[in-house]
Amino acid sequence: MNSTPHGAAITAVGLGLKGPRGWVFRDVDIDAPPGSLVAVEGPSGSGRTCLLLALAGRMRITEGRAAVGGQALPARMPAVRRSSALAHVPGVCELDPALTVAEHLRERMLLQRRFGGSPLALLRRRAARSDDRARATAVLSAAGLAAAELPKGADTAVQDLERLEALRLSLALALVGGPRLIAVDDTDLKLSDAERDRAWELLRSLAAGGTTVLAVCSRAPGDAVVVPTAPAARDAAGRPARSTRPTTVGRLRKGGAADALPATGRA
Repeated sequence: MNSTPHGAAITAVGLGLKGPRGWVFRDVDIDAPPGSLVAVEGPSGSGRTCLLLALAGRMRITEGRAAVGGQALPARMPAVRRSSALAHVPGVCELDPALTVAEHLRERMLLQRRFGGSPLALLRRRAARSDDRARATAVLSAAGLAAAELPKGADTAVQDLERLEALRLSLALALVGGPRLIAVDDTDLKLSDAERDRAWELLRSLAAGGTTVLAVCSRAPGDAVVVPTAPAARDAAGRPARSTRPTTVGRLRKGGAADALPATGRA
């Protein structure tokens, strides 16, 4: 019997990424066990999305060391990409507003069979369709999206979904390949307090099921492993510059709350 957790542990020490205009983030430390809910907390423009993409194997770090699911970054970026999935990352992974819920699911199932499944599965079309229906039902249920309650059922277009419903669909699509890590951007954007609570409840349930969840937000819940970010400091010419202001490092207390530890530099 395999007792290895499904989720991917995330560790990072002194993690940094430098772009053409300076440091996007720097001196980030993370220690999150498999199946954690990790919140990258900060205002827009603080490097939080780039940190999310770096930990999902989509951007190359330039400083420090990190590992996701035991795969070192940046050396094992392809392996990290294969074991992770993105959900609602603007400009990278977005829903098509003109497509329906059903069309999005069919497209994702086809892509999964083509690039993530066995080549023999492509030849078993009838069995594949049956598997797709079962998988679609399972991921929608896990994401808490009840197609029957939508205005036109599964034929509802994304543009007619509420913000929280669209987030649920994005997460359902990310679950199709059974990833060890789901990285979701703008988790609490344009959500009311009640909707924000429901969104975190959903992410918490996914983490409790064993999948590590990495979520960008402006305000993190107290039971998450919190990785704060802050606006980049700028020099007299308006260019990004390394800050000497202390930042914090996300860790999880034994009681479940995030523990803020001092660190030098900027996250």
